[in-house]
Amino acid sequence: MTSSATTPEYILGTHDAEAQRLGLQHRLWSDAAHSAWRRAGINPGQRILDVGCGPGFATFDLAQIVTANNAAGLVVGVDESARYIEQVTAGAAARGLAPSIIAVQGDAQKLREVLASRVGSFDLAWARWVLCFIPDPDAVVAGVSALLKPGGRFAVNDYFAYESMTLAPPGPAFSRVIEGVAASWRSRGGDPDIVGRLPALFRKHGLEVTHLSVDHRIARPGESMWTWPDMFFRGYVPMLVEYGFLSQPEADAWLVEWEKRAKDPDTFILMPPVFEIVGVKR
Repeated sequence: MTSSATTPEYILGTHDAEAQRLGLQHRLWSDAAHSAWRRAGINPGQRILDVGCGPGFATFDLAQIVTANNAAGLVVGVDESARYIEQVTAGAAARGLAPSIIAVQGDAQKLREVLASRVGSFDLAWARWVLCFIPDPDAVVAGVSALLKPGGRFAVNDYFAYESMTLAPPGPAFSRVIEGVAASWRSRGGDPDIVGRLPALFRKHGLEVTHLSVDHRIARPGESMWTWPDMFFRGYVPMLVEYGFLSQPEADAWLVEWEKRAKDPDTFILMPPVFEIVGVKR
C-alpha cells in the first residue's frame, strides 16, 4: 500500500500534540539518553551537536550539563522544522540557557553545509530516533564525522527489529498497525531497522564503534511506560488512515482491541528494541 496523501516534513508531524508526545517520550527515556552521554564522555565546557533536535528536550538537558559550574559549553541543535527551531529558541530563553544554545534550521543530511563554519569543532554529537526517519543516513553520519574533532564521539539511540514490537497475548489488529507504521516510514525513505546499518556507516566515515548495546523494555497497562505507545498510536493511527497505510475498518478494529487491552492487567507489550551505539572519530 502506498500513500496518496501529502505527508509533513517529519512524518509524525510537528503539531502541538506531537511536541507533547516528544516531551513525554524524553522523560520516559531520559535515563537512556543520560547513560549514552556519560558513556560518550560528556563534560562541562564541551561543544555538543544535537542532530534532529526537535522541540529541544534533549538540547536543554545537554546545555545544563555542558554549562555546569559556569563552564562555557555550547549546544547547537539542528532540525528541519522551523516550528521546532522556534520552540528551542523560546525554551532556551525561558530556561535562562539562551547564551549556551544555538538552534539552526537545516537538513540533517546536509550538516557540513548547514554548519560549514563549525567543521571539526564538536566534542560530541547526539541523535535519538532521527536516523530511522531519514532517507540518506550515510549523509548524516558523514556530516557528523566532518563536524567532530579528532577523538569526538557520535552517540545514537535508535531502532533495530522495530516490527518485533508485540502485544501479549498477540492481537491481529495491533500487528496490522505495526506493519502500517513500518511501511509508512519506509515510504519516506526511512528505515525502522537502521541500527543494523550503522556499524558499517560509522566505519566508512572514520568512526570506530566503541559501544553497542540494547535497551528492551516492556509496557504494562497502568504503568508509566504504557503511556508511550498509547500516545503514539492514538495520534498516529488516524494519520496512517489518512496516508493510506491502514483502512478505517482496520483502525477501528485496532481501537477496540487497544481499549480492551488497556484494561487488562495480564496484557503487556514487548516494546521495539532501542539500541545505543557510540563511535569515536579517529
